[in-house]
Amino acid sequence: MFAAHGRHFLVHTATEGNLECVTRGRKSDVVCGDVVALTLTSPGQGVIDSIQTRTSLFKRVDMYRTKAIAANVTQVAIVVAPRPSWSEELLQRCLLAAENQHLPALIIANKSDLQEHPRMLDEVAIYPALGYPVISLCAKEDIQSLLPHLKDELTLLVGQSGMGKSTLINSMFPNANASVNVISEALDSGRHTTTHSRLYPLEEGGAVIDSPGLQEFALSHLTRDDIESAMPDFRPYLGQCRFRDCRHQHEPDCAIRKAVDSGCIASKRLGFFQRLLSENAARSAI
Repeated sequence: MFAAHGRHFLVHTATEGNLECVTRGRKSDVVCGDVVALTLTSPGQGVIDSIQTRTSLFKRVDMYRTKAIAANVTQVAIVVAPRPSWSEELLQRCLLAAENQHLPALIIANKSDLQEHPRMLDEVAIYPALGYPVISLCAKEDIQSLLPHLKDELTLLVGQSGMGKSTLINSMFPNANASVNVISEALDSGRHTTTHSRLYPLEEGGAVIDSPGLQEFALSHLTRDDIESAMPDFRPYLGQCRFRDCRHQHEPDCAIRKAVDSGCIASKRLGFFQRLLSENAARSAI
């Protein structure tokens, strides 16, 4: 499935080409990347009957609803940039969501032409050791360093508004004509330019799914065990705390806190874990 916009979908078929499709009934959980069965209703149009079993589902979940972003992707690429202000909290949440679906992830550090870029690279320097490559580039000038990481993969592109995802898509796919808006300096934020997810095939093999810009990323469905196991820097120390239900706060003989004190785990990673745990506990108590 190539594109999702509300209850309207663009589906690529081997025999009929691209079809404009809707779903049966009012409720739909079809997302970009899904493989679907459909019925042709007229030339160029069809109705989606069912969704085939997914290999992955990248999603965010708050206390009110689940927002599925893309299905069947094989990796996630999170775009960050020094301007407007980027959120490392959001980056960590996206990485956690990828780990929860057993998806590899990489970080695209965009806008290398800005003077603030080296400072941002310092802030993301911990992530390659955790298994997340950092690709530094300027989407307006040269994206060649990124292309080998995309070959033969179905890559989901995510990030805050204003990080340069649309510019990146236009550089990879000159005919995409993805809308690019000027950043609002007064609000220190990017305006939403991508309103729905869309899949773009790569000539050299693989494809990229572009998604709307994120401003928040709740993970209310994850338990403490889910969060711990989705943090690769925590994994070597899990099960070594004195207490099985250790929250890694003030408990004695906490293996995670000892790893932080020795520099094996960055303190900001423990802070992220504790914030997310508290947030999810507060949501479940409502």
